Amino acid sequence: MIYFAKLLLSCRRGSSAVEFAIIAPLFLMIFLSMIGYGIYLSAATSVQQMTEDAARAAIAGLDKIERQQLASDYIASAARDRPFIDPARLSVRVTESDAVAEQLIIQIDYDAETLPIWHLFTHAMPQSRTITRRSVVRLGGI
Repeated sequence: MIYFAKLLLSCRRGSSAVEFAIIAPLFLMIFLSMIGYGIYLSAATSVQQMTEDAARAAIAGLDKIERQQLASDYIASAARDRPFIDPARLSVRVTESDAVAEQLIIQIDYDAETLPIWHLFTHAMPQSRTITRRSVVRLGGI
């Protein structure tokens, strides 16, 4: 009996399986978190880029209504080409700054509820499921 106990304690053949069982869940959680944040940052970058480009498009408008229309049209066409953006979940707001004259503010709010990252087995996800980005451009010259 003592010989069997010594043999069992000195055997190392299953140590790799035990180490894998300890490390695998942590590795899987880190890996899924990296994928989730990659998708989230891709969507956030797309929203930011659309906001900046919509501001450039809207500056050509002659009045507030035309600027709103130009920004909305640009975002509607650009959102179709973005992989993680659902055009139906975008809201666009075009305003002129009250604090500083001659500034146009474009804000896009994107409801990221349908992104696949919220169902991953991980706890390290962003708190807000709404991505809000804003871009400010100056109207007219200097």
